[in-house]
This record gives sequence, structure tokens and C-alpha cells, in this order.
Amino acid sequence: MNDESSSRMRINWITFSISGGFLVLFLIMSLFNKTLMGEWISSSFDFSVVFFGAFWQLLLLATFIVGVGLALSKYGNVKLGKMDQPENGWFRWVSMILCTLLASGGVFWAAGEPIYHFLSTPPLFAEDGMTPAQAVVPGLAQSFFHWGFTAWACLGTVATIVLMYAHYHKGYPLKPRTMLYPMVGEKIFHKNNALGAAADIVSVIAVAAGTIGPIGFLGLQVGYALEYLFSVPDTIVTQAIVIIFLVTIAAISASSGVDKGIQLLSRLNVGLAVVLMIGMLILGPTMFIIDSFLGAEAFQIQNFLRMSLYRGDSGWLGYWTVFFWGWFLGFGPAMAMFISRISRGRTIRELILAVAIIAPIVSNFWFAVVGGTGLFYELESPGAISTALNETGMPAAVMAIMEQVPFGMVMATGFLLVTIVFVATTADSMSYSVAVTITGHVHPPKWLRVFWALLFGAIAATLIGIGESSIQTLQNFIVVTAVPVSLLLLPPVWLAPKVAKRMAIEQNLVTESKTKDKKVS
Repeated sequence: MNDESSSRMRINWITFSISGGFLVLFLIMSLFNKTLMGEWISSSFDFSVVFFGAFWQLLLLATFIVGVGLALSKYGNVKLGKMDQPENGWFRWVSMILCTLLASGGVFWAAGEPIYHFLSTPPLFAEDGMTPAQAVVPGLAQSFFHWGFTAWACLGTVATIVLMYAHYHKGYPLKPRTMLYPMVGEKIFHKNNALGAAADIVSVIAVAAGTIGPIGFLGLQVGYALEYLFSVPDTIVTQAIVIIFLVTIAAISASSGVDKGIQLLSRLNVGLAVVLMIGMLILGPTMFIIDSFLGAEAFQIQNFLRMSLYRGDSGWLGYWTVFFWGWFLGFGPAMAMFISRISRGRTIRELILAVAIIAPIVSNFWFAVVGGTGLFYELESPGAISTALNETGMPAAVMAIMEQVPFGMVMATGFLLVTIVFVATTADSMSYSVAVTITGHVHPPKWLRVFWALLFGAIAATLIGIGESSIQTLQNFIVVTAVPVSLLLLPPVWLAPKVAKRMAIEQNLVTESKTKDKKVS
């Protein structure tokens, strides 16, 4: 890669054509026969849940354990990315990390999921005979778990370590296939290498499915909020226009790159979210939120292994935990690439701390503020939140909560703004990651980034136009596409410690005689 400008234009047309063509084919088949397409996807979803659910649970748990183990070990001081000082300050860096997974569901799921688990106690704790007040903590803890430590760990810990070593230390392209380099060797980058091509293609398809879904249901959230706040009819046309508008913003942001647009949106996103959290804490049930957060966090930690390995109710698992794990695993390679791009100069310990500890705790507190407020008002007046949730779905949950809070219209408008920025942040960061996958360069062509952002929005808008059932089909499709990607994310679990040792030797943190592991080339 001596000629940077030419390498930026080296688009892998095989990956581009197959992944893009697959998505277009999915869209066409959904348009012509959504019933048949839904049946196919549903069958594949059931297969994935039955045969891969347990594997995903073990994979995420192992990823978290290995990541934390590396952070606590002597290899935690290893510098990543061949840079002595970090490119980004702590707030800027953590803001961009937070606006990956949290942006995908920070408003949509934070309001609705805790209420669902409160109304119907998760099966692991259902036999405890709790009163409604007692059901708050396990219900909130289940949401914490789904958006907590293991969820974040699979996005940017061990896979990021392997990627940063292969890309910055060895000079290989920043692509999903690069995660296999320490195991397969240089042949993984050959043009005719089927394994490498497959790794890139399935990663693009999975992250596309995982991005289109959130764009779709966050678009529904915005459409519902516009009708609630400004009496704009919440029609399919309105929802489609909203999505197109939001993705256009994302395309503009993505075209300016990580150092400008994406960074600016991320900081704006976190800033707005912090203001809203403070507002909710002051105007809402402050002590209830704090008590619920501490109690649910402690409950989650106490029952962490039980929740991680629970296999009792396969139907419930498929609808909740396994669905989330499939969704996050599908995001995994793209997130690892994105976090690799923004984490040069950080140590392994800082990376694990930011991604697998700080980001989950911040996410959990956000869920406690938004969902915990809803739980408080539901306890005070049964049906205050659940009626809207059951009748209209998750888009109604946020507005139902805002109806109970002082200055509710102002707060609801704030949540509308946050949702808009969340959609744009999700689309721009993921379109950037897909463009990097196709080119292997951290500065892909602007037109390619814009193309993927607009494609995500176009498919999401079209699926909403077909009907909300298509969004459910797409959510099932998210899980299906995660099957091959989960196999790609398995090798980094054992490769990351080896790579960490190799870098520790290079940085004179340990001597080569102290490690007996096979040398990583």
C-alpha cells in the first residue's frame, strides 16, 4: 500500500457485487412475495436459534472473559496501532464507541424492554413469586444484561486486538478476513481465496441487516413522535420520508469521514443524551431511578453466569437473548473495524475498559433512567405505560413515559432529537465500516460511503412501505445472517492472547523467553 490514493480506489468488486446484489435480491423478493419470503426467513430463524443459540451464548461469555483477562494481565499495557499517544481524547473516543451499539436501540428498546420484562418476568426468575414492586429489579436487570458486558464485549475487544495487530503492525488491509490472518496466514488476502471472500461478504450482509432493522424501527419511532408532538399523520409515507431524510444526513456525515462528521455526530449524540438523562433525573423519580439502577446492576452481576448460560425456555430465548446476541454478532466485524480505526495509541487495558466495562455501565444507566421512569409510573398507575405499549408497540412507550413527566412535551421533543441523531449515527458509522470492508482502507472513497448509507435507508423505507411485518422479517433475517459471522468471531477468542504476547515482546514489555506460546507471524 505504497500509493495511498490508488489503494483507496481498489474496490473489491466481488464483495461489492455479491453483498449488494444479495440485499437487492432480498428487497425484490420481499416486494413480490413477502409471505413466502417471511416463511423462508422464519424457518431459517428457527434453525439458527435451535442449533446456534447455545454456541452464541458461550461465544459471548468467552469473549468477555478472555477480554477482561487480558486487561487484568501484564499484557494490558500493550499499546495498539503503533502509536504512542492516542488520536482521540477519552470523551471523544468513548462517545464514538457509545454511538455504535447504543445508537441502534438507545431510545427504542430502553423505553419498552424493561416494561416487557416487568409485565412478564423472565423465565429464569419467574418462579420466585415476586410482587409487582419486587419484579422491577429482575426486569430491569434482564435489559441490563442484553445491553451489558457480554453484548459490548463481542463488538470490539478480542477481535479489535487481532485486527489492529494485523493492520497497523503487519500492514494488511482492514477487513473482516484480516481477523483470520494469525491463524491462516498471508494466503487469506489472495484474490482467489474463497475463505477470505466469504468472510468479507457475510460480514457486509450481516451488518447491513443489522443496520437496516434499527433504521426501520427508529424511523417508526420518529414517525410516531411527530404525530404525538406536531400532529403530523403517522402514515407509511411520513415514515418513509423521515427515513430518507435521516439517512441523507447520515450520508453527508459519512462522506466527511471519521475525523469530522462521524465524530461530530457522536459528540452531539452523547451530549444530547446526557442532557436528557439529567432532565429525567431531576424531573422524574430520582431516587427510584438510582435505587433501581444500583439494585438491578447488583442483581445482574450476582446472576451473571446464570443469565449467560440459561437454556430453559427456548421460545423466550429466541425472542429475546438469542435474537440480541445474533444481532450484535452480526455487527461484530464492522464494529471491530470501526473501533480499530479510532483506537490507535490506546492500550489493551484501556480498550477493554472502555468497550466492555464503561460503555455497558453507561448503557445500563440510560436504560435505568428511561425504562426505570416508565416502571415507576407503571407501578403508580398500572396501565399508564403498558396500555400504549401493548396497543401500539415500542414506538409508543417513550411518549407514554413523557406524558407522566413534568414538562413532558419538552422532554418528548428532546427524545425526538436524540432519536434523529441516533439514526444518523448508526447509518454513518456502519456505512463507513462497510466501505472499509470493500476497500480495505481506512479512508474509502466518499461515493462508496454515501452509496451504502443511502442503500440502507432505501431498503428500510421500502420495507416499511410494504408493511411493519417486513421489519419483523428483517429482524429475523438479522439472526440468520449472524450464523456465518459468529464462526468468524470465534478464532479471535484464542488468537487475541497470542497476538497480545507477540506485541508485548515487540514493545519489550516481556522477554521472548518468558512465553512458550507459538510465535504469531
